[in-house]
Amino acid sequence: MPNRDETQRFTALSVRLTGFDEVALEATALAEVYRSVAAGQLDAERYQRLLRDPDDDALDSDLREAARAVTYLWYTGSWPGSPPIVVSPRAQAEGLVWKAAGLHAPGTDPGGYGSWADAGDAVEGSVR
Repeated sequence: MPNRDETQRFTALSVRLTGFDEVALEATALAEVYRSVAAGQLDAERYQRLLRDPDDDALDSDLREAARAVTYLWYTGSWPGSPPIVVSPRAQAEGLVWKAAGLHAPGTDPGGYGSWADAGDAVEGSVR
């Protein structure tokens, strides 16, 4: 079982990779889940090297690929691959891609009855 320090280091790394602050990442309640996924998908040596918080200039191509995978995980809720490994429906709903775009994941936060009719939500230039 990982210790709290490892999860904190993973979260600190994730802050650097995603551009979101620690509060936003912790609000997803997925930091430990994502830490576990990353640790399981990356070999132990590469995972530990990534956690050491290397300087961007020190990242070799292997670590850049690992950093991209962790970033992809936070933004999409899945680990990259062919096909991607979907962590969970909740992870997809909490993907940072939706927060970055100011949207909700499709099918996760209904606006309520009649919300489609609110002219304030209409996209400029759309048919009403």
